[in-house]
Amino acid sequence: MKISIVTPSYNQEQFIERTILSVVTQKWDFDLEYIIVDGLSTDQSLAIIKKYDEKIKSWVFDGHTHSLTFRWLSEKDEWQSDAINKWLKLTTWDLVTYLNSDDTYEVGALQLIVDTFAKTDKKWCYWKCKIIDLQDQEIRRYITIYKNILSKNFSFSKLLSENFICQMTVFWKRELLDEIGFFDKNQHLCMDYEYWLRISSRYAPVYIPQYIANFRFYQTSKSGSRFHKQFQQELEVAHTYARGKYKMSLLLHKFNYYKIVFIYKILSFIKK
Repeated sequence: MKISIVTPSYNQEQFIERTILSVVTQKWDFDLEYIIVDGLSTDQSLAIIKKYDEKIKSWVFDGHTHSLTFRWLSEKDEWQSDAINKWLKLTTWDLVTYLNSDDTYEVGALQLIVDTFAKTDKKWCYWKCKIIDLQDQEIRRYITIYKNILSKNFSFSKLLSENFICQMTVFWKRELLDEIGFFDKNQHLCMDYEYWLRISSRYAPVYIPQYIANFRFYQTSKSGSRFHKQFQQELEVAHTYARGKYKMSLLLHKFNYYKIVFIYKILSFIKK
């Protein structure tokens, strides 16, 4: 089985090295393609990417028994969705996903993914995720607990009521790209939620209650600085996919919108 991972990046010199290392230092017995799509960064991101390009080509990392293909590209794009789509349209590998340039994987995560798909006929999956700060320390455990509770017993109607899926834990079969299509380039803040709804309107996922990734939260991140607009757009996307049905789910989503915006405003004044 082969996995293709895409990391869209722009001016992420503070985090990109930790993201790369969380991928390439894992041990597994399958083929991995890791691609970084940079949007013409003006900081030291490219220098870091090039450094690891040379390291990987020289097999500096020890203990690997797998095939690793590392590629990177730096050119102007039309924001994050476009950057992800560029390489998803080219990949022919079995499983695909994307990992943002400030997030990381847990040790052994990719092997768990392969082992899971070997035992199920489901076309996509999602897992547990921790929230970390700038120094990789876990924070906001109560939010994690809340999401873990919601993640159980998946249903399309539940997903319409609130986005409880952590993007960096989602993997799906390449064949879905031919059927479902790619990310909506017009969506910049909730393209992942729109895509999960698009897939789950046809196929239910498998949920594994095990931590495989870390979502980095900080005030200047997309989620930290534009959460109000992000949650507003998620509500709009839910209305689109409800197609005049699931009125209770939409009512709950509206309630959850006000609830989570209120909570995020409070948390903006609290470090943890």
